[in-house]
Amino acid sequence: MSSSSSVVISLMSCQEGAVCLILVNCVKTAPVPPRREAEGHDESFASTRWTMVIEAGDSATASAHALSALSELCQIYWRPLYAFLRKRGYGPEDAQDLTQGFFADLIETRAYARADREKGRFRSFLLGALKHFIADTRDRGRALKRGGGMILEKLDDNAIAEAEAQLARAAKWQSDQVYDCEWAASLVRQALNRLAQECALAGKAELLGYMMPYLAAPEGAAIPYDEIAKRLHRPVTTLRSDVARLRVRYRTILREEVRGTVVEAAEVNEELRYLCRALAAA
Repeated sequence: MSSSSSVVISLMSCQEGAVCLILVNCVKTAPVPPRREAEGHDESFASTRWTMVIEAGDSATASAHALSALSELCQIYWRPLYAFLRKRGYGPEDAQDLTQGFFADLIETRAYARADREKGRFRSFLLGALKHFIADTRDRGRALKRGGGMILEKLDDNAIAEAEAQLARAAKWQSDQVYDCEWAASLVRQALNRLAQECALAGKAELLGYMMPYLAAPEGAAIPYDEIAKRLHRPVTTLRSDVARLRVRYRTILREEVRGTVVEAAEVNEELRYLCRALAAA
């Protein structure tokens, strides 16, 4: 396992409170972008992954870029669906089959063409489409069908184990609560993966490993700066600057990830606040 992967895994073992703290900090430090009259036609609107998928749903044929974007979104956000299915009473194997079968069906039937542009959050669309797929599968007595490599060749065993551990801690939560909490965690996970990859390429994976707790938890829970300075032979003032830069970069990445799942840039803060409320309620 790479050092960057270890960094991400160690952080994602934290409780939901830390995830909520990251999301809250991200909302607090960024202003709400102004709504533009022609945003539906500007470059930022057209370039996000989810809006590409919606555009493909409006056309006669789906573009390769749109299908690639949908595939990427599904690969990132399959865990909330899996967790939702488990809370609905499906066993681990059936939940995996339904998750992969749902992705295959999403492509084959172009269900994404039914996405409502006025309510274009990928989070909401995906859960609604899954509920429809489950009902259709049950009513028609259809056999469960795996994705066959169309979206996911195989769900990650380690990720499934992590999801199962989280479900055990969330025994009293409702299925929709679990879905929203896993969705928030997936956003954080993806942002941290990107941050870890950037640091690894810059030769700063070890530094990120020490600095990560300062991103995900109150500073009192992290290793003191003096001790880190001794281990890394790096001045404390430099470490504080490192943390500040990492926080800024992390928040930027997280907002980019959220931006890729909503239609309008002005919805980013609202989506982050919703996820914070969902975590707080859970």
